[in-house]
Amino acid sequence: MSWHPQYRSSKFRHVYGKAASKEKCYDCVPITHDVHDNQFCAVNPHFIAVVTECVGGGTFLVIPIHQTGKLDPHYPKICGHKGNVLDIKWNPFNDFVIASCSEDTTVKIWDVPNHLLTRNITSPKKELLGHARRVGLIEWHPTANNILFSSGYDYKIMIWNLDTTEAVISNPVKILDAHKDVVLSMSFNTDGSLLATACKDRKIRLIEPREGTILQEASYKSHRVNKVLFLGNMKKLFSTGTSRWNNRQIALWDQNDLSVPLLEEDLDGSSGLLFPFYDSDTHMLYIVGKGDGNIRYYEISDEKPYLNYLMEYRSPLPQKGVGMMPKRGLEVSACEIFRFYKLIPTKSLIEPISMIVPRRSESYQEDIYPLTIGTQPALTAQEWLNGVNKGPLLVSLRPGSAAVNSLPQILEPDSLMETTDLSQHEGQGGRMPLEEPHEIKDSRKQLKVDEELSKNGQICLSNGFDIFQCPPPRTENELLQMFYRQQEEIRRLRELLKQRNVRIKQLELELRNHCMDTDDY
Repeated sequence: MSWHPQYRSSKFRHVYGKAASKEKCYDCVPITHDVHDNQFCAVNPHFIAVVTECVGGGTFLVIPIHQTGKLDPHYPKICGHKGNVLDIKWNPFNDFVIASCSEDTTVKIWDVPNHLLTRNITSPKKELLGHARRVGLIEWHPTANNILFSSGYDYKIMIWNLDTTEAVISNPVKILDAHKDVVLSMSFNTDGSLLATACKDRKIRLIEPREGTILQEASYKSHRVNKVLFLGNMKKLFSTGTSRWNNRQIALWDQNDLSVPLLEEDLDGSSGLLFPFYDSDTHMLYIVGKGDGNIRYYEISDEKPYLNYLMEYRSPLPQKGVGMMPKRGLEVSACEIFRFYKLIPTKSLIEPISMIVPRRSESYQEDIYPLTIGTQPALTAQEWLNGVNKGPLLVSLRPGSAAVNSLPQILEPDSLMETTDLSQHEGQGGRMPLEEPHEIKDSRKQLKVDEELSKNGQICLSNGFDIFQCPPPRTENELLQMFYRQQEEIRRLRELLKQRNVRIKQLELELRNHCMDTDDY
């Protein structure tokens, strides 16, 4: 009879939440008081966008991610909507394009300049007209470029192709008319071939978006769904909602059978909405309650009990909404695996909260940073509309790599293959075979390419942020932040230089072995 331990072994058992200091928060931000159940915040490695309170029309702010501290009350806004802004989302493949939807029944696409805003932006790049009532949700397609989904209070989901030169688009490429009430949530699977929706009629629907056909429909009466989320490639859905007794509830579903949930659990008796966030790289699930100060997080597994509770971050300040930083904007040197931006309207404050894996080493932790989703689309809009499905293009988060800096790959496939072969020969023994002396040249060529990358300015980027384009510090706090950021950049460059020195020594040893082999002959 075997003994099973009470605990479950996991590298994320001791993950903890760390709130940023006052100097690294965004203060005096007029956060909206709208009661719509959305996040009101969108983040990428360059900007943080927040829906703001205003009189007449709808506006939102776009603040550079490094510009912390007190916000100027006259800071320029994006104010082209005639009604309240209900949702904003950054383009996953372009950090300078953002979409917004509003009560004025329109969806608008905006170009954000890469320098500081000097005046209000009132003219959008594109305007999408098609909904008959206010638009409450928008979602970008996860793998196809320039495909946008919008959902309105006319019970319709519209698919828009933005790969056109028209400034005003009034005809969507597809209209999904499968719902009988307001759509509360939309979520895509990894390759964007399936769309899961949560509707006000308490049903979860699994839809093939290009055909508009309903593949699965859940009408489980004891779970009133509010938000639904695909769990990566695990073929499972996660939903939050309420039970028959109005307790806040979470449920886990099999993607191929939505008749009965795999797991159902009551959390508490609070009334705030629960926002779920899933990290497919670490298989961690975060649950953020609207009006709460805490963040619960779990680890998802393929076997029962499926949902493994890890810990809870607690704070006395309630959040109205949260934004999520993409993986390529995290501080990998601090073992940060997730970052929230918490909206606190009672204090007009945006507070970053980092989820950190405690590690003693400051080197790159490859086991907690697998390949993640990059900034290059896998498909064009027309390819996806023609029926092609393709998973996202993955990149590495290792500091100094082209992945973090969102630069195109320089190495050709042939040289990459030859470098891979070289590393395989290194693992087999201390000497190189005589038949392939040209691999040393390829390795030197790769080092030369790395040097060219550093000359072209790649080294100046830290987690997608160009330190030379930063405005001059205006206060003592900003000066200290710039100093710490430069110190971190110096440490990262030293580590990169150390890795190159090790590689040079390896090549010298291989060259020496090769010379000894030729002398023997």
